[in-house]
Amino acid sequence: MTATVERDTRAVGKHAHAGPGRPRTRDSYALFLLPGILAFLAVVAVPFLMNTGVSFTDWQGVGSPKWTGLANYRELMDDSEFWASFRHSLFMVVAMAAVPTAVGLVLAAALFDYIGKHFGSKVVAVLRACFYLPQVLPIAVAGIVWSWILAPDNGSLNELLKAVGLGSWQQDWLGDPDIALYSVMGVMVWVQLGFPLVVFMAGLQRVDPQLQEAAELDGAGWWRRFWHITLPQIRPEIYVVLTWCTIAALKVFGAVYVLTKGGPGGATDVPSYFSFSTFFEKTQVGYGAAISTVLTVIILALSLVGLKLQTRAEDAEEGVRV
Repeated sequence: MTATVERDTRAVGKHAHAGPGRPRTRDSYALFLLPGILAFLAVVAVPFLMNTGVSFTDWQGVGSPKWTGLANYRELMDDSEFWASFRHSLFMVVAMAAVPTAVGLVLAAALFDYIGKHFGSKVVAVLRACFYLPQVLPIAVAGIVWSWILAPDNGSLNELLKAVGLGSWQQDWLGDPDIALYSVMGVMVWVQLGFPLVVFMAGLQRVDPQLQEAAELDGAGWWRRFWHITLPQIRPEIYVVLTWCTIAALKVFGAVYVLTKGGPGGATDVPSYFSFSTFFEKTQVGYGAAISTVLTVIILALSLVGLKLQTRAEDAEEGVRV
């Protein structure tokens, strides 16, 4: 009986793996990857290589490009406007990565630990959708609405300040070089907050409730449980959010274009808009390509660092579980 079963098993395995005309599993997987690889080459790799090639030329978009080697990059290193735009990007990283991550983490914990337990999952779902709504709004629509709110004459914010007796606080929020960047940052916090909130709420669902109950029985308050139990277990989600939001901050364009167009006087200029204006307004195509190439390399490097940190956090978490 045993010998018969073994012979049948070997026969089945032989036919399953070596049958005539049957494709190997690895080859069938490669067929599924092929459309994605072709799309990546057509949309990302080839345009990036072409842009990099243009960055080594002096070209106005018409005629034949003139090869200049590293001249655009040497000029870039001494360009004060370029470095100013990168300093503004650091402010955007604060507004779109640091602040939304911190605030989103606290809000997610509040929704999950308090509101969910006292008011039910439906209330949590409605609040979560409200926070996430700015993420799904077209940035052009959100920018136009905020430009109305922040308008110096009859803008909603200035009118509200006047109505509550704070008329002295009225400002030209998007036209004053001293505060325009902070106004754009405030808008971007509002836009970006929903993404960390949703990711963290998903991560909180896999936190071991037994650890929370044991710590609560030992007398640990909410903050100590949050700091010592919740945060370590959602560390991979934190790295994902920080990486994603930092990349979004570095390549932010739509909000700046709609709200300020880099002004006033370059006070809100960022590398992506600086590259755009160099391309299409100044028609310095080679120089604009050099700006976008440098920005792409920086974003790629940050992505690799973020993936490495996320992998390390996941490996550490698996080690703790084992």
